[in-house]
Amino acid sequence: MIRAIRKNNEFVKDIVANSTDDHNFYLWWLGQSGYLLQYKNQRILIDPYLSDSLTKKYTNTEKPHIRISELVISPEELPAINFITSSHNHTDHLDAETILPVLKKNKDCKLLIPEANRKFVCDRLNIEEASPIGLDAGDTIRIGNISITAVPAAHNTIEKDENGKCKFLGYIFKLDNWCIYHSGDTLLYDGMSELLKSHKPDIVILPINGNDPKRKVAGNLNSDEAIELTKSIGARIIIPCHYDLFEFNTADINYFIEAAIQKNQDYCVLDLGGKFSSSEL
Repeated sequence: MIRAIRKNNEFVKDIVANSTDDHNFYLWWLGQSGYLLQYKNQRILIDPYLSDSLTKKYTNTEKPHIRISELVISPEELPAINFITSSHNHTDHLDAETILPVLKKNKDCKLLIPEANRKFVCDRLNIEEASPIGLDAGDTIRIGNISITAVPAAHNTIEKDENGKCKFLGYIFKLDNWCIYHSGDTLLYDGMSELLKSHKPDIVILPINGNDPKRKVAGNLNSDEAIELTKSIGARIIIPCHYDLFEFNTADINYFIEAAIQKNQDYCVLDLGGKFSSSEL
């Protein structure tokens, strides 16, 4: 079992200790594609998965979701959360057992979703259909000093609803002088590099678990593809994600590190419960 360097109370203490820093953003890895972003005392949960719902769901099936890393924190123990983003409907990015406790504890917390997924999201969470904030590719919402812009994601294709709205999204977070791109789950698609380059991201958070049909799940970028995309858009640092959660669907982080070094790409590999700060830029 992969252990977290901070969890539970120590994780919360680290978040709160940095909440008065008005000069830097902080990004903590929750595991899989989940992060907590903090800037000027605004806290955003990005694609959080903080439960064992998938392990329970797929027990005694042909694709058991055996957890190989420990839980950083239960959702009930998180400090005040202002926003939650979900990039698409797969449970490790839209988990009722994670999202509902956060919404219950934080009455003013808003959920950002692909507009195309509104009915599915509300049915899964059993919430009012008007409750989430829906975005489509190209839409932007501003949250204090943070703006969030939605861009397409291909998982495995750019899938749209009957109204032409994207069911899979990535999100670009602009925080005054910095820009962070969280891709959600995606493969490469035509025009992707040019679109992302126009936003000038400093940090990219990209999956590295690859696309293996034998797993019988939708695929993602592999390490080489993620690094090449990072270089093509001129981002300063890549943070890898979507590995080391489930035994059947992971990647070799040491291979990623070797590939990044070989291709002269700066990177940051976070430990579970570990953080990245803009002070490192």
